[in-house]
Amino acid sequence: MADASDGSLLEVRELTKRFPGVLALRGVSLRILPGEVLAVIGENGAGKSTLMKILAGVQKADSGEILLNGKAAEIASVRDAIGLGIVLIHQELNLSDNLDIGANIFLGREPSRFGWMDKRRIHEASRPVLDRIGLRHSPGTLVSQLSIGQQQMVEIAKALSSDARILIMDEPTSSLSHHEAAQLFAVVRQLRSNGVSIVYISHRLGEVKELADRVVVLRDGANAGELGREEISHDQMVKLMVGRDVSQFYQHVPRPKGEVALEVRDLRTSANPSHSINLHVCGGEIVGLAGLVGAGRTELLRSVFAIDPFLEGEIRVAGKRIDVSHPRDAIHAGIGLVPEDRKEQGLVLEMAVRENLSLPSLRRDQKNGFLNRAEENRVTTQMIRDLNIKTPGPEQVVQYLSGGNQQKVVLGKWLAMNPKVLLLDEPTRGIDVGAKREIYRLMEQLAETGVAVLFVSSEMEEILGMSDRALVMHEGRITGELSRGELSEEAVMHLATGRIHKNQEACA
Repeated sequence: MADASDGSLLEVRELTKRFPGVLALRGVSLRILPGEVLAVIGENGAGKSTLMKILAGVQKADSGEILLNGKAAEIASVRDAIGLGIVLIHQELNLSDNLDIGANIFLGREPSRFGWMDKRRIHEASRPVLDRIGLRHSPGTLVSQLSIGQQQMVEIAKALSSDARILIMDEPTSSLSHHEAAQLFAVVRQLRSNGVSIVYISHRLGEVKELADRVVVLRDGANAGELGREEISHDQMVKLMVGRDVSQFYQHVPRPKGEVALEVRDLRTSANPSHSINLHVCGGEIVGLAGLVGAGRTELLRSVFAIDPFLEGEIRVAGKRIDVSHPRDAIHAGIGLVPEDRKEQGLVLEMAVRENLSLPSLRRDQKNGFLNRAEENRVTTQMIRDLNIKTPGPEQVVQYLSGGNQQKVVLGKWLAMNPKVLLLDEPTRGIDVGAKREIYRLMEQLAETGVAVLFVSSEMEEILGMSDRALVMHEGRITGELSRGELSEEAVMHLATGRIHKNQEACA
């Protein structure tokens, strides 16, 4: 770690941050030099966002220290950070599109005259900042009339107008076209030459290699390594980002593949309209869907389940094309979806375990137009027993169960439907280790009975431990497939960052 004599503009020493049940940062240290582009990279959950929010005053560290020009700095709020010259540009832009460029640049800091906002001074003060970043628009132009790339430039202008010395960019090109990204790179280089330090966070390792003077890698909330300019390569970055052993919890048993249970042909989603997706999952097969945040995995599952309408393409279940215009069509065809956010989308928290378990079955389990209570009770008793749901009884309100038992209820309501295809989006997010092991056991048991399982996970261990094969997505498209024998963290990360691989394997 650098000391105050090394010329560091900002130093972070041994930062630790805890959230309930999660140690987000574990003694993280880094230094930022004047006029450099420092890339901070890592897998999902590595701690990048938490670290940047602490530097920007959005969150406060539990322990550790921050030094600016060798002196201890207290950053208790966003205002404190801005006062020290540290500004975070979020991935989701924070502009008011009903205001003009100048008003956005000086929002909250408007100069006044005789008690009234002085628009003339705002526009005059905005012009040199806009010239500095090469945005050739009048300060009076409404932000709503700008492209996403131009709005990104307004965010940068807003930061520079507050005399930012350290500019933190979080996934700045995630919504930009190639041309807009090239313009942004030119601005980053110009700012660097003017002495502004840039902290650049990106999953796009090609961008990092092109722009960064140094790379700091985080893994599991801790420092994993650092690369100087001459050491930066795709392979070196991937090696530092990965490296964990697969957990002993995964006891993968090879199974013969059945016939194709789910087939997606030339599917174009509204979230990623420029790419068409083709995939298949066989009966008795567990297929992992890997990728970094924003790759389009959740959007794909939501389109297959008809939550979000797709633009074109077709979906086949057991060889038969199905018309899915509503989730009930997907359910009727034998598809179930366990969503990423169980509390918001998977459960009715105020209802009992029994009521949640029977929700998808209501149409099926009717007798003379009335709910068949005997069947509902039978299914509830069976699911509580088979899934080992720890509950005082079927009438327990589900919000009072642990996270793992809530997830079992979500799984149970679909298992009661005897699905042909089960879509799982982050099936073990937010649950403890013991509950994870039980979810993995259930996935294996489902595959043994011939169910086709397609699951999304941001945990590399799950992809490696549970998948018969893995499909990897990058920016809305499938960049390749890895068989069980090819699966490794490095292979997944290569595809997740844009490398292309081979076509998919056939079923039985």
